Amino acid sequence: MSEQEHAVLLQQRDKGVSEIVLNRPDKRNAFDDVIIQQLIAALDKADRDEQTQVVILRSEGKHFSAGADLGWMRRMANNTRQENLDDSRELARLMNTLNHLSKPVIGLVQGAAFGGAVGLAACCDIVLATENASFCLSEVKLGLIPAVISPYVVRAIGERQARRYFLTAETFSAQQAEHYGLVHLVCENQTAMQRRCDELLQQLALNGPEAMKAAKDLVFAVSHKAISSEVIDDTAQRIADIRVGDEGQEGLSAFLNKRKASWVPGDNA
Repeated sequence: MSEQEHAVLLQQRDKGVSEIVLNRPDKRNAFDDVIIQQLIAALDKADRDEQTQVVILRSEGKHFSAGADLGWMRRMANNTRQENLDDSRELARLMNTLNHLSKPVIGLVQGAAFGGAVGLAACCDIVLATENASFCLSEVKLGLIPAVISPYVVRAIGERQARRYFLTAETFSAQQAEHYGLVHLVCENQTAMQRRCDELLQQLALNGPEAMKAAKDLVFAVSHKAISSEVIDDTAQRIADIRVGDEGQEGLSAFLNKRKASWVPGDNA
């Protein structure tokens, strides 16, 4: 356990910004059951923190994550079906927690993102990658399937690409990942990626925190659903609720009076 004590770091990057960092560069940031629990705990803590408005998920070293740790896979191979099911449910809990975090999540990917790491990227709201980043859904090479991450990956890259890469376990580039929708922006190197991340943080700081949470919920509420009378009524109620809420009132007042809203950094006078 001592080797893994600092495998996941939760730290403040700037005011209102928390970083969750995979910190096992010597192991290519591979994760196991212990690290999954640490990631869940860090995400829960950041989500509850009223000072945190944006979360960054990144890794130390040359690689984002090689996916499952070899030692963990060896242990799981010798475990019972029930023990494997329990392990898989915890990985599923991690993906669900990250995907539905109430704060915007920016993922920064460099080097390899293999197996479950593709799932982590798919669960982030915004993903930046370096030009040298590579992605692989490698499970079938081991006689396995990317089951737990599949709902998120299929939504990110689409069924057509999933049918290819789930079956072939081919490696695909950052540029391909951008084309497929898994990555939003490809950056020349890590320095450029950090600079672009800073620009995104400045952009997000202009937006109402509660509005961003509601906007994220809105995506989940309408995605893949028929435009039925129920969906139409639900969206109407959502905008009505937020217009009469404190943040909506402040935002509209600031806009109409040509001043900065209270959440915007800097002088609001």
